[in-house]
Amino acid sequence: MLRIWGRKNSINVQKAMWAIGELGLAHERIDVGGPFGGLDAPDFLAMNPHRRIPVLQDGDVVVWESNAIIRYLASQYGQGGLWPASVADRALADAWMDWMQTTLYPDFIKVFWGLVRTPPSKRDMDAIGKANQRVGDSFRVLDESLGARAHVVGNSLTMGDIPLGATLYRYFTLDIERPSLPAVARMYAAMLERPAYREHVAFSYEDLRAKDD
Repeated sequence: MLRIWGRKNSINVQKAMWAIGELGLAHERIDVGGPFGGLDAPDFLAMNPHRRIPVLQDGDVVVWESNAIIRYLASQYGQGGLWPASVADRALADAWMDWMQTTLYPDFIKVFWGLVRTPPSKRDMDAIGKANQRVGDSFRVLDESLGARAHVVGNSLTMGDIPLGATLYRYFTLDIERPSLPAVARMYAAMLERPAYREHVAFSYEDLRAKDD
C-alpha cells in the first residue's frame, strides 16, 4: 500500500492526493507539517532531508517533490491515462507542469499568501494586486492555448492538468478580480465533476486563514 506524508490542506499534498484518487490506489496518508509537526523527526528526514511535504513511499521507492510524485504515479500506474501514451503528449504535459511551477505559481502564491495566510492589517494590497495581474496574464496564455480542448493535452485528463487544477480551485474561490477565461473556466467546471478532485482539492481552506490578533 502507498503511504504519503503531508497535511491535507497543503496544495502540494492535494496535487499528489488527487493523482492517487484518480488512479484509485489504496493508500495511507499521514499528517505531518504545519500544526502536526514531524518534519524534523529522524524517520522523516531519512526520507526527505529538505523537510518538505509531500513524501510518497511505494515499497522501497521514496519520492519527494509534488510534481515528481505525480510523474512517478502516472508512469507507474497510469500508462495511457495520466501518463500519455505518446512521447510528444508526455512532453506537452511535462511542459505545462513546469510552466505552472515556474511561471504561474510564484505569482499565485503571493496572491494566496497575501490574502489568506497574512492578517488583514499586514497585507500589502499593492503587491498583491500586481501579482494578481500577472497571474491573470498567465492564465490568459493557458486560456488561449486550450482553445476548444478540455485539457492541456487533448480531451483526456493527464498528469499535466493536475498541478494546474489544484491551483484553479483556489484561484476561482478567492475574492479577486479575474479576466475573462472561458476555456480555463470550462476546464475548472469539468474538474469539479470529478469525485477525486472534489475529495482531495475542492474543499475549504478557511483553516489556513490568518486573522489579526
